[in-house]
Amino acid sequence: MKNNIYKFVFFLLISSTMMANVSLPNIFSDNMVLQRNSEVKIWGWANPKEEIKLVSSWNNQEYKTVASNQAKWELTIKTPEAGGPFTISIKGYNEVVLKNILIGEVWLCSGQSNMEMSASWGIDDGEEEAKNATNPNIRFFTVPKLTAENPQNNLLGNWVESTPETMKYFSAVGYFFAKRLREDLKNVPIGLISSNWGGTPAEIWMSADVVNNDPVLLENAKKLNEQEYGPRQPGRAYNAMIYPIIGFKIAGTLWYQGESNVGSLVYDKTLGALITSWRKEWKDEFPFYYVQIAPFKTGSNNFSNVTVRDSQRKLLKEVPKTGMVVISDISDTIDIHPKNKKSVGIRLANLALAETYKVNSNLVNGPLFKSIKIDKNKVTVSFDYGDGLYFKDKKSNQFEVAGTDGVFYPAEASIKNNEVILTSKKVASPAKVRFAWGNTTQSDLFNKANLPASCFVSE
Repeated sequence: MKNNIYKFVFFLLISSTMMANVSLPNIFSDNMVLQRNSEVKIWGWANPKEEIKLVSSWNNQEYKTVASNQAKWELTIKTPEAGGPFTISIKGYNEVVLKNILIGEVWLCSGQSNMEMSASWGIDDGEEEAKNATNPNIRFFTVPKLTAENPQNNLLGNWVESTPETMKYFSAVGYFFAKRLREDLKNVPIGLISSNWGGTPAEIWMSADVVNNDPVLLENAKKLNEQEYGPRQPGRAYNAMIYPIIGFKIAGTLWYQGESNVGSLVYDKTLGALITSWRKEWKDEFPFYYVQIAPFKTGSNNFSNVTVRDSQRKLLKEVPKTGMVVISDISDTIDIHPKNKKSVGIRLANLALAETYKVNSNLVNGPLFKSIKIDKNKVTVSFDYGDGLYFKDKKSNQFEVAGTDGVFYPAEASIKNNEVILTSKKVASPAKVRFAWGNTTQSDLFNKANLPASCFVSE
């Protein structure tokens, strides 16, 4: 009898191994959004050499592959124009059916607490917005906070529809971005993947190899002190919260981070390395739009915050297909979590609608420093996106000029032909200009779209 039991247990073990279930990473679940008009990769696990058949309901096409000797399989399928709901059936020894799938635009939202911040944190009009958040055409996937020393192949989570309950705890910037996108993209569904962690520096969001192989980044990363509320070691969030979804087709990335890198003199190099490495991993030059951090009273160093903001400005010229929204006018210099998240999401969406989708011809950028022209004691400052330049209070005290000694003095500023003309009695031969140069300085220069200029220092 005992022998028979052993045989039976052995049979169960063998058969369960032979009949290993086809399984998928959690990023593929009911309610998901797949990128429209694309070649989309779907992958998972099964028994080695098990045949896998996938059928997509939008065209009833069958795709086939065989699992590798590492028990992995991967298929690339074609997605149609926006629509749904659809199903996908994946069959090996067993069958997995994914239901209520939409085809639309998928964006990854990543960064630290200002991207993580949800209506439940007490944003402006949060309760009212949550009440009206029922929208089955907006879908959310929240990546849980996790770290790992090595890259992981799965993470917890599942796709959900936008409802008052789900929206309340999802990235508010992401939600308002999706809502605005849908106004101009009409009925295109939007899927958002939120992978954020408050208080984290950029270094933890890229592979440790990227940091370790770059002497500048490595030197800078060594200055990151251990914190109680989150990881500081390079690669830790990337391994657990980004790596498992690499390859999931996205339209682009939204990024709101930098407060935890305040004090860095090389933030543009750091974020540039992150963008380049993500695009390389995804094998996709997707657009990367980010929020310039808000002016904020940071420590005793008067320039630690503004230096990071200027690095974010410089990055625009250093890395292609990037865009930045400036939020100094909707920020709070004594609250590191400004509560107006709706305007931030809308500004990001306007940028995407203009740059990625080409359906918005409005001015979507604040004035960005372009060049200076020096004529004796007078400096003329030119801006990109400078149409309709004006000072908020009729005149500005935020411009400074310096001679070759590098000592800055306040300058008299006036606007002529969408350029700013500067002079200073204390600087007879100006060589450099800076603007809004202080941790808490909220820009007083705007364009006709009522968007603020970024701080800058001329090179």
